[in-house]
Amino acid sequence: MKFKNANEIKISISSLIWLTLFFVIPTIIVVLISFRNSDPSGGIGVGWSIDGFADVFNPSFGMILWRTVRLSLITTVICLSLAMPVSIYMAKAEEKIQNWLLLLIAIPFWTNFLIRVYAWKIVLHPEGLVKRLFLTLGLVSENASLLYNEGAVLLVLVYTYLPFAILPLYTAIEKFDFRLIEAARDLGSGQIRSFIKVFLPGISQGIISAIMVVFIPALGSYVIPDMVGGPDGEMLGNKIAQRVFVDRNLPKGSGLSTLLILAVILPGLIRVVYKKIKPISATPLNRKINSYLTKSKSKS
Repeated sequence: MKFKNANEIKISISSLIWLTLFFVIPTIIVVLISFRNSDPSGGIGVGWSIDGFADVFNPSFGMILWRTVRLSLITTVICLSLAMPVSIYMAKAEEKIQNWLLLLIAIPFWTNFLIRVYAWKIVLHPEGLVKRLFLTLGLVSENASLLYNEGAVLLVLVYTYLPFAILPLYTAIEKFDFRLIEAARDLGSGQIRSFIKVFLPGISQGIISAIMVVFIPALGSYVIPDMVGGPDGEMLGNKIAQRVFVDRNLPKGSGLSTLLILAVILPGLIRVVYKKIKPISATPLNRKINSYLTKSKSKS
């Protein structure tokens, strides 16, 4: 056991050093700066203060924070809703089709992220194809704007992070034994109950991974709301950039970043707690399914 632990430490030491140097230490520095005084020249002043968190008491901050959390949650829900059927189809498809679908999902990553966001800005432009099509169908008025609002931000967020939801779900579903659902149906469980009680818990780790890789980056989005959101689509990342690059107030920018760090850590803590929950194999329905499959194998 000691030899095994020693090998695990040797294997993970390089990753621990990398994470410590480029993630842990910078995070600690940001948190410390948030408690320092600001300097008129744009640097870090002398002494300690909580003025870096003064934006929290600004009436407009609550609206921006709520918009950030709301758009991130909606983006996560939409991405999971769209990724689930796609992932199920991919997992059940032939290997050749799976490879083609994975290629189609990976193709957008071959293009620079800024170019893809700018392309959406052109598509949603008042003189763009989508606006003209909607006008022809009578879906929008002449004065309606598809840009610089929360809807545009949400659309581009879903487009950007949907592949990140599909990949972990596909990985989890591909490993799932669909005989469990068939056994549950044979035991009298309905289609919906089998999906909720057997399938979803069976791919729970993939669902949690998909939530984290969509929700956390969406919280810190800066480029998307900056390019297609405008004042009505401003998110917390934009406010941090404003404090650092425009106001040149590093403590206030660090204070907002610290709040964002806490929001990012929270889903990770939820995942740690979730791992301690009783697994599906301990549920009565799953015990019946396992017993049913065991009897079926012995008869065959």
